[in-house]
Amino acid sequence: MAGAAASRYPNPAIVSSVGVRKMLRVVSRKALGRLALVITLSLFATPKALAQGRDVAGAKDFPGIGRFGGSAITGYVVKDFDAARLQAAPFQDGKPADARRLEGRITRIAYRTNPGPSILEVARNFETQLGKAGFEKLLACDTDACGGIPFTEAVDTLPVPQMWVDGFNYHYFAGRRADGGRETYASVLVSENNKDITAQLIVAELGTIEDKMVNAAQMAKGLGETGHIALYGIYFDTDKAVLKPESRPTLEQIGKLLGSQPQLNVFIVGHTDNQGAYDYNLDLSQRRAEAIAAELVKSYRIAQPRLRTAGLGFLAPVGSNATEAGRALNRRVELVAP
Repeated sequence: MAGAAASRYPNPAIVSSVGVRKMLRVVSRKALGRLALVITLSLFATPKALAQGRDVAGAKDFPGIGRFGGSAITGYVVKDFDAARLQAAPFQDGKPADARRLEGRITRIAYRTNPGPSILEVARNFETQLGKAGFEKLLACDTDACGGIPFTEAVDTLPVPQMWVDGFNYHYFAGRRADGGRETYASVLVSENNKDITAQLIVAELGTIEDKMVNAAQMAKGLGETGHIALYGIYFDTDKAVLKPESRPTLEQIGKLLGSQPQLNVFIVGHTDNQGAYDYNLDLSQRRAEAIAAELVKSYRIAQPRLRTAGLGFLAPVGSNATEAGRALNRRVELVAP
C-alpha cells in the first residue's frame, strides 16, 4: 500500500534533533530512500483529526470491536470488495511463514491515543475485545518475535500520516472467526509515535465479488420501465469525489446508452448511507454526481446539456441504514429519466 513502508518510523516533524539522530541510527537501509519524502510531507501536513482530537469525517468503529478509550480515528477506509494481507505466523529467516491474502469486504481503521498507555496495554485490550467477539488467535507477537522491520513491511498499513509504525517497537495480533460458514479475519498492529500510541485494525469479511455490472440494455430497460436505475459499479474512495479506475466499465455502458439514444437526457443522482453529517453527505453525493457527468462529457463526448446532476445524500434509502448490508445498497448512483 502506498506509504506503507514509510510509516514504520516516528514523525520527524515533531521530534527533537536528538530524536532524529537516534531515528537515523536505527532506520533500515531499505527505508532510507523513502525517509526524505516522509520528512518533507510531515513538515507541511498535520491531519485535522489529530490537531482537533476528533475522528476523521465519516469514520466509525467496527461493530462489536470498538476502540481503546481516549482514541481518535485518524484513517478510515472501507471497501465492499478488496484484498488485505494478514500474517498468521512469525517470519522465519526474514521471510513470511504463513502469509494470507484475504478477499472480500475490507475495513481499515487507524487510531491514535494520547500519551499514557503502553503499546502492550492497547494491544491487549484489542485482543480481549476480539476474543469476546469470537475471534480465535492465529498470532500474537512483539517486534523481535514477529520478525522486526521486514514483518511490518509485509503488513498493510494506511499511508502516513493516518498511520505511523515504528518497525523497532510494535505488537501484532491476528485472529479468525467462523460464523455460519462465513469466515472473518481481523488483525491489529499497535506501535508508538512521539509517545502517542498508534493502532490499526483491519477486518476482512471473506466473500466473492458481487456482479454489479449493468449494461446499456439493462439501463435502457430500467429507465423505460421505472424511470430510474441504480448503478453500483461506480467507485470512489471514502470521502472522495474522484472516480476510481474500476468505474470505467460502467461509465462505458452509460456512454454507450447515451450514444445510441441521442434524444435521451438523464439526471445523474448521487446517494450515500447515513454515516456522517447530513450536510456533508448531501455535498459529497452532489460532487460525485458532478464528477460522473464531467467524465461522460470529457471521455465519451456526451453533450453537457443532456446531463443534469443532483445529490440526495441519505434522503432516499433503498435499504436499512441500521445494517451494513442496507448501507451498502444505499451507497449508489442512479440514472433518472426526466
